[in-house]
Amino acid sequence: MTSASGGADMVDWNLAVATAVRLARPGPQVTRDEARRVVSELREHARTAEGAVREFTGMRSTSLTAEGAAPVLVVDRPGWVRANVAGFRTVIRPLEQKLSARRAGSTGGAVLGAVGEKVTGVEVGAVLALLSGKVLGQYETFAAAEPAERGVPHTPDSPAGLFDQPRLGPDQPGPGRLLLVAPNIVQVERELDVDPHDFRLWVCLHEETHRTQFTAVPWLRDHVQAEVQSFLAETDVEPTALLERLREVLSPSDRPQRETLLELVQTPAQREILNRLTAVMSLLEGHADVVMDGVGPSVVPSVGEIREKFQRRRDKGAGRLDLLLRRLLGMDAKLRQYQDGAVFVRGVVDRIGMDGFNRVWTSPNTLPTKDEIHNPAAWVARVGRQS
Repeated sequence: MTSASGGADMVDWNLAVATAVRLARPGPQVTRDEARRVVSELREHARTAEGAVREFTGMRSTSLTAEGAAPVLVVDRPGWVRANVAGFRTVIRPLEQKLSARRAGSTGGAVLGAVGEKVTGVEVGAVLALLSGKVLGQYETFAAAEPAERGVPHTPDSPAGLFDQPRLGPDQPGPGRLLLVAPNIVQVERELDVDPHDFRLWVCLHEETHRTQFTAVPWLRDHVQAEVQSFLAETDVEPTALLERLREVLSPSDRPQRETLLELVQTPAQREILNRLTAVMSLLEGHADVVMDGVGPSVVPSVGEIREKFQRRRDKGAGRLDLLLRRLLGMDAKLRQYQDGAVFVRGVVDRIGMDGFNRVWTSPNTLPTKDEIHNPAAWVARVGRQS
């Protein structure tokens, strides 16, 4: 994976992938036949979930009928890493170009940049290795515009030989794609001791909701992408400014300390953008949880047991080190998005029904604010009762 920017990358992406693949923990032990069955069943469940989600939500997506549009890929952990690296490269390209221009005007900038790319590559790889064992599924909004290869094993001794291999592709956003991480799904269903067929469909319902959100709402992907690009455009890449901000955050004060690594480097303008993005992500995650629970009883016989055990697993967390990493990486905030967003969606649906709630997808102006996520009645008063 040669840098397309002639050495201007902030991250050595080859090194990031190599580091993540090397550090990622192996998946659960399965036979070749078992792995084939899992991959096949996940693909089948994804198709089943698509129809069930459309019927429950009333959302329609004509774009899914196009060849190759928003495909569903069943991947292993290295495949998930590669898919996310491709997405990261697409998203942060403007920031890399900005950094490259700064380097060009500074003495020794190229040398320092090369060293920094290696260091950051290792750091990004380590984070991806951690996350690659935790993510069950993901709608990759900014996937590179190139299809995956199907049925190609990551390594010669791959247990299945059926995992899709996301290509790194060009640096242009594509239509998005849904990733189902088969080893992680199998691992969690074993840990929870639940019916594996039901659990796999339950996961697919959640992830398919995200695919439906972005394919049934034509402006949503561009809106989120614009917000992310605005956030990156506000990034101050001057090392001295970054150090000052870190000192400010770490110095004693009466204000609450920010928690995540991302929050440590925010400018005031970025905090405003992040507030809007947080509201959108809370909406999307909460909506997916509500749909999963709403559809579940009709197609997943053991949905009650699965939800109870899965929620208990979420609440319990893991060891002390893992909890610290979750906090630093913002993963605890992700869990709060599920909870806050689900309360908002249920609060709106209880007041004005699913059709009334679906007005949220009308335009960026009808999305809830961060305050409205915690006050569904305020959103209903502003938007929900409009004809």
